[in-house]
Amino acid sequence: MRSRFERYFGATPRIFRAPGRVNLIGEHTDYNQGFVMPLAIQMATTVAAAPAAKRVITARSENMGQEITFDLDQPADAKRADWSDYVQGVARVLDHAAGPISGAHLLITGDVPLGSGLSSSASLEVAVACALLGVSGEKLEPQEIALLCQRAENEFVGSRCGIMDQFTACLGRAGHAILLDCRSLESEYLAIPSAARIMVSNTMVKHELASGEYNRRRAECEEGVRRLAKRIPGIQSLRDVAIDQLEQFGAELDRHVLRRCRHVVTENARTLAGAAALKHGDLAAFGRLMMQSHESLRDDYEVSCRELNIMVDLACGVEGVHGSRMTGGGFGGCTVSLVDVAHATDFASTVAAGYFKETGVTPEIYACTASEGASEKTGAEIH
Repeated sequence: MRSRFERYFGATPRIFRAPGRVNLIGEHTDYNQGFVMPLAIQMATTVAAAPAAKRVITARSENMGQEITFDLDQPADAKRADWSDYVQGVARVLDHAAGPISGAHLLITGDVPLGSGLSSSASLEVAVACALLGVSGEKLEPQEIALLCQRAENEFVGSRCGIMDQFTACLGRAGHAILLDCRSLESEYLAIPSAARIMVSNTMVKHELASGEYNRRRAECEEGVRRLAKRIPGIQSLRDVAIDQLEQFGAELDRHVLRRCRHVVTENARTLAGAAALKHGDLAAFGRLMMQSHESLRDDYEVSCRELNIMVDLACGVEGVHGSRMTGGGFGGCTVSLVDVAHATDFASTVAAGYFKETGVTPEIYACTASEGASEKTGAEIH
């Protein structure tokens, strides 16, 4: 990558990386100030960067074969609804909050599958943020970087995401998942049992309604909070609603809003129960919670789809599988399965064959390793 950068920009770069993530349990709870349990994965976005003479950002995406240029001293360019919005959004937010930052040349590449629910967007945001801060001689704490990248996605890109993806890209730890409280940002690292393998199955589909439905689900949750607050004083989000309270007052909600709220409230409980199960090495209990999570996402939150359901059903028929569920925003993308190490190879071949038979699509299946968060590459790491 260094030689390609030198060929494009005529300078020697520093190289930064940020991982994608997979969420074991706790889906669509982060923007409701609830609990999630993600882990950083080995797939990542890598950014080679060097300062520019003027406050101009030139970014080239090797994956897309495209290049953009924008001037930090000029008004923001119009959004293009593609990868460049994440780059410009992060640069603008950093320049305002931590700047002024310098101009930069950026060469971007990555192997996080796009549209898969493995957070290629947050991986890109965090890698770009680290690169821009690095070449500008600025330093921020990882949590600050995560919050600024979330702001860029909320305010510039227009996706009302929670903090989970950016937090994981910044603060992942090898061999561990993160139990994250998305309100306080308090976190706890949970060791992944050595007997388990995390298998991610990519359906290779992404339905077009995903982005609009994501914001709609968030609005429905907020509507539920507004209505429930009239009966449950002091609640700020669905995080504050107990299951018995929802059962008591749920009849006052629109049926769609009730189902959305029921998913979030029960998913928070499942995530905390999952943390306890992992601490005790109880993979069977954790697997049952994963299955309950998928059923709730399918039936109450309605963000699954035919392909995801097929993939989960296939996984659950394989020996050694403790549990499986969709992961990410939904309407396509990936499932995550917790599998005994001894059965991981059979899992991949069996699920791939079964999925092709059902859909005519060849899936990609990844054995994921819990990895470190964002960092600058040095020495032998640079290729």
